[in-house]
Amino acid sequence: MRKKPPTPAQLKYLRLGRYQPGGKLPIFDADGQQISRSVIRACLKNGWAEPWFDNPIKPDWLVCKLTEAGMATIDKYPDRL
Repeated sequence: MRKKPPTPAQLKYLRLGRYQPGGKLPIFDADGQQISRSVIRACLKNGWAEPWFDNPIKPDWLVCKLTEAGMATIDKYPDRL
C-alpha cells in the first residue's frame, strides 16, 4: 500500500528540521505559534519524524527529530508548498 504524500503543513514542519543540529524539529513556528499536534503525529505515523526526548517540564510537548525517511520526503517534494 502506498503512503499518501505529505500535506503542505507536514512538509513545512519537516523542512524546519533540515538544517538544525540532529534534525531537531521545533515545537513552535517562526511566529511563535505551537505546531499542530495533528501535523506532528502524522509525521510520526509516517516515519518522517521520531521522538527525540521526553520533556519532564512539559510532558505533552512532542519533541521530535527528522528521520532519514523525513529527509528523503523533503527531497522528493522540493517545490511543493
